[in-house]
Amino acid sequence: MSDKIFEYDVESHADKLARKSKDSPFMIIGIVGLIGVCGLGVYKYKNRGKMSTSVYLMQLRVAAQGTVVAALTIGLGYQLANKYLFKSVNKEE
Repeated sequence: MSDKIFEYDVESHADKLARKSKDSPFMIIGIVGLIGVCGLGVYKYKNRGKMSTSVYLMQLRVAAQGTVVAALTIGLGYQLANKYLFKSVNKEE
């Protein structure tokens, strides 16, 4: 009987990100969208008017989450369409 129950492969953060981006490229699009929304929010923070900081940050959080969820939903729809709707096209190749 082996002493090791699980085998853990040592993987750097860059290798893990590269592997995940190959598995799910829309995750990378979601992360880039998240960074874009946060960058725009930081840029527009000074021009928020009379809105309180907590309300502004709550709206920014909702926009950032919506961007990531939309990217992942589009990716899931794309994968499902390739698997089920365009099945006959993929078999011919």
